[in-house]
Amino acid sequence: MGTQQIIELYRPAIIQIATQTSTGTGFYVKEFDLIVTNEHVVGKNTEVTIAGRLFERRITRVWYLDKKHDLAFLQPPEGVQLPEVQLGDYTQMNDGDVVVAIGHPYGLNYTATQGVISKVDRIREGIKYIQIDAAINPGNSGGPLVNKGGEIIGVNSFIIRGGDNLGFALPSSYLREALTMYAPHRGEPSTRCHSCENLVTPGNIEAEKYCPFCGTEVKLPQLPEKEAKPVGVAKTVEEILRELGKDVKLARDGTNNWTVKEGAAKIKINYNPDNFFVAGDAYLCLLPGDTTQIRPLYQFLLQENYKMDSLVLSCVKQSIVLSCIMYDLDMTKETGVDMFRMLFQKADFYDQLLEKEFGCRELLEE
Repeated sequence: MGTQQIIELYRPAIIQIATQTSTGTGFYVKEFDLIVTNEHVVGKNTEVTIAGRLFERRITRVWYLDKKHDLAFLQPPEGVQLPEVQLGDYTQMNDGDVVVAIGHPYGLNYTATQGVISKVDRIREGIKYIQIDAAINPGNSGGPLVNKGGEIIGVNSFIIRGGDNLGFALPSSYLREALTMYAPHRGEPSTRCHSCENLVTPGNIEAEKYCPFCGTEVKLPQLPEKEAKPVGVAKTVEEILRELGKDVKLARDGTNNWTVKEGAAKIKINYNPDNFFVAGDAYLCLLPGDTTQIRPLYQFLLQENYKMDSLVLSCVKQSIVLSCIMYDLDMTKETGVDMFRMLFQKADFYDQLLEKEFGCRELLEE
């Protein structure tokens, strides 16, 4: 199977995962009806945001955690027919075999990197890993490592910083063992003890925090009584979004990043503490296919910018973007609500107007 065929096969099964503090990749295993990712991607969260090619962003539940093997299992989206991909036998792989790592590095959707296996069994801290030279970048974590037959032979787990494409994937044998162990308890918050490797569930945990088999302190992925709240500017941004009727948990897209939709426009909000600004960028539509419309479109954008005080229309490559920016020390909940309300309203307005008047094309979504 060629790399392009592998990408097309896996594209609908790859899941984007986001929390308040991180982003990563997951993939759906139909045989067990679960989404697989890394434990370090979900962290201490018992609910995370997921999105895929076949469904919009939504909140889902974390059911299983395995810190030792860096695995986590999530509830798949209801009412969505995700494709079946097969778990392969990594023991049939050899050094030098071609593999493909799939994920969402740096927020780029459905990125695949091809490489070869440097060493099938590289032992680190008592666990076997598949060492590969395919680039695994931040965001790839939790994605599948696929052989040329289109089978999953590993879970992309970590890299060695400063190494030249030194990537490591947990072999599929560990994954199948964990899935099989958890299968009878599917739908229960469970964790695998990092000491004795037995499964701890609500039915056998001792004193609500100890492994019944070895006494090690463990933590089940139970929903907290109170949700952890952001602080500082991030707290203000979320208060603003909540005031404007947005689902804050669904909007979170990693540290100091949020994504919301207003009509057909996708709006990205970012706070960068290093430059002290909160920015909002509404991606509206693409430049028209009819090149005779581009000049009058540019003239219109310049005229609109002359009229507006706090918003700016611009072109970023092929996309038309409506932006606003505010100094963090000047931003209060009240001023932020006014600014973002205007951004949201104008984004939907301009999106429709530009498509109608200038033939701008609909923004492409991966």
